[in-house]
Amino acid sequence: MLFEDLATELVSHVFLSCSSIEDALALSSTCHRFRQIYSSSQKLTILEHAAETQFGPLKDLTQLLTHNASQPAHIPRSVPFSIALLKQVAHSGRVAEKWCDIYPFKKWKSNFEYRRLLTTDERYRVRRALYRLWLYTHAFHNRTFPRETRVMKLTIQKRAGLLHNWSTAELAEMADVHAVLREVIHSNVCPSNGTIARKFKKRFPENESQQLLFNIHLNYPPPNNASSLFQSQYHSSPNVLSNHFHSTSAFNSRYGLSKFMPTPHHEPGAEGWGDDIPHYYVVEDMLKLDPEQIMWLKENAPLKGQVEMFVKRLGDWFENNGETWGQTLEWVLEERGEDVGEILGAVADGELGIAIFED
Repeated sequence: MLFEDLATELVSHVFLSCSSIEDALALSSTCHRFRQIYSSSQKLTILEHAAETQFGPLKDLTQLLTHNASQPAHIPRSVPFSIALLKQVAHSGRVAEKWCDIYPFKKWKSNFEYRRLLTTDERYRVRRALYRLWLYTHAFHNRTFPRETRVMKLTIQKRAGLLHNWSTAELAEMADVHAVLREVIHSNVCPSNGTIARKFKKRFPENESQQLLFNIHLNYPPPNNASSLFQSQYHSSPNVLSNHFHSTSAFNSRYGLSKFMPTPHHEPGAEGWGDDIPHYYVVEDMLKLDPEQIMWLKENAPLKGQVEMFVKRLGDWFENNGETWGQTLEWVLEERGEDVGEILGAVADGELGIAIFED
């Protein structure tokens, strides 16, 4: 029997078994009959199943997408599935998939002998943890929570209320993914002076005699034509992240936007964000960015000046106002009688978190 001659119920079951939105749409385009089955009253159900498999858990992603300042972040919301919601799900889900791909490289950056691809279940848990961290950032890393309020008990209780929705094991998964976000900021978005020096030496071993100029108070701007093009791209809409992600490798190559290439207009040492304590506080500040913003900067802002331009646009509340996730996690774990150091140590050792070592 030909596939197109299968009973409608069986074809519907195949639609509901699609593992991605693209697969469901491709199947609906194969013939008129399949298109009619897809376009029936089952269309939203088919797309919802596909989105759950590809980008789920939709329950957590929906909490993120429907959150606004008028609603407490810790109270679950139930909304009907729709095409408009699906578009938002696909956009945020693709960001989460990028982080799933990055996770093995950052998780096993040092002990790379353990590096491997994540299983389907592990990718699901990375997305789940990322959506929850993303919700926390949207709810509490904004201008309504300035530096002066971060240690107020009422504010801490609001933040803790959200984290209390999840078990200690789930919080450990969030801590695991949070460490990956930190590593991307630490090494890629805002590299330290030491990182710049190490990577410069690796890329230009013949220039061992050249001394990089760190901690100078002049940040050389990119060439005028490149700078104006970046600003045009950046200010093209009120929220540059509303556009689809795109590659700027050709743009960077054309205009020489590289952290490590010394030119008359560019000193690689100026790309460093400091050493030790100063760099630590820079990373703490940048961790208030949500996962999409961090990914955008990693892919589209190769120079320090471009990152500074992005951050400056966020407002004065952002500067010298470190992230509060770590503080709130400790608060919640201590309320539960857990040993914070033991939990975080277990995450670092692979005993808790996303990728757990099996005995």
